[in-house]
Amino acid sequence: MLVGMTTTDRLPEYLQGHFAPVPDEITVHDLPVTGALPPELDGRYLRNGPNPLPGEDPGHWFAGHGMLHGIRLRAGRAEWYRNRWVRTRLLDGRPHLTPDGAPDLAAVPANTHVVPHAGRILALVEAGLPYEVTPELDTVGAVDFGGRLHTAMTAHPKTDPVTGDLHCFGYGFVPPYLTYHRISAAGELVASAEVAVAGPTMMHDFAITDRHAVFLDLPMTFRMADALTGAMPYRWDDGYGARLGVMPLDRPGEVRWFGIDPCFVFHVGNAHTDAAGRIVVDGARYAPADVAVMWPSLGDGPAGPAASAAATGTATLHRWTLDPATGSVTETALSGTGLEFPTIDDAVVGRPNRYTYAVADTGPAGAPYSAVLRHDRHRDELVAHELGPDVVAGEAVFVPAAGADRAEDDGWLLSVTTTRDGRASELLVLDAREPAAAPVARVTLPRGVPSGFHGSWLPDGEQG
Repeated sequence: MLVGMTTTDRLPEYLQGHFAPVPDEITVHDLPVTGALPPELDGRYLRNGPNPLPGEDPGHWFAGHGMLHGIRLRAGRAEWYRNRWVRTRLLDGRPHLTPDGAPDLAAVPANTHVVPHAGRILALVEAGLPYEVTPELDTVGAVDFGGRLHTAMTAHPKTDPVTGDLHCFGYGFVPPYLTYHRISAAGELVASAEVAVAGPTMMHDFAITDRHAVFLDLPMTFRMADALTGAMPYRWDDGYGARLGVMPLDRPGEVRWFGIDPCFVFHVGNAHTDAAGRIVVDGARYAPADVAVMWPSLGDGPAGPAASAAATGTATLHRWTLDPATGSVTETALSGTGLEFPTIDDAVVGRPNRYTYAVADTGPAGAPYSAVLRHDRHRDELVAHELGPDVVAGEAVFVPAAGADRAEDDGWLLSVTTTRDGRASELLVLDAREPAAAPVARVTLPRGVPSGFHGSWLPDGEQG
């Protein structure tokens, strides 16, 4: 029970059911497996998400302390599950804002993503610095790349599969509002450049092609008054406008902007440059009316735009085609099904991809519905592995099969599923070639794992 609450008080939705935080850290070995784990799955699946300390109410789903959940797979066995808080300065009680009002970039929850790069495993949140952790999920400490990183770092960096460079950015509520960074394959921060935007916009994700970075300058902007009360400090701003910015990777800071219809995007699927030189961007798009439904459901007040009767608060898969030759933008709905957490095969980041994976949590008229989805853009086809109304699917992470000549969908999808009452969880393993088929395997986890955000597969021998 939260401090100061009585048994008659109702917990906020983001602390109940499949969102409910766990109270402790555990390690359990030899997990039960139904079906057969492919022997090629030799490594660790790590996933990050918010998990307040016992008795805490962070005020918003996004604000809980970061907790990593890990499952070790080897030789057809699930060797262990463990969960650990990321031990940040915020977890130690240090406030994010210093007495002079400046942010302490190491006093953050580190609760959004976990990615490998250059021999490190980094727990990420967009409000501050990455935190390095070990393969056993112990915290090493904050990472500022030898003192060169002076801004926050996005939770959604992109690794170029050819160069190995990690492209990222930081945004903030004081100038510079947006800064691009490039970290080499060796782990050195080698380039930084300010990107001029009109104000303190919330930019959760971005995209790269083989030659560009694509920034999302959208009408969700910072409100200091909300920040001072502890509320989620970003709100819809009808007057801000919406645009996508294209920056050549070899000319950091030089950005060309393309106006688009007002919307919000948490997560990009992928981007590429087509044969005509146009930049094609796919992402999970919230229309203004859906923002108005979605934003309060996360634990905050109204976002601003009036919701239509048809709004569900869910995003749909959308495509923007930006033509530098004409300055025009074409917008195309790829799927009318509500979805989130789009993912792809990491080997095609920034290049044309056929398949996008995602998850669904809401059916028609807002009814409970859960599925792992695969969109085939060649066939304009969406197939679903349906889980029923009583289970929630986490982000589906693609793990490639061995072999340089494999097909794009030759591999597996890993997703942590949790019952809506929060009591039980599994690691679901699907064949990415036939995601609607019965699971290849299911690993029973020793506890209900709270619904969280993003994760990565780390093959054995790769700590980064």
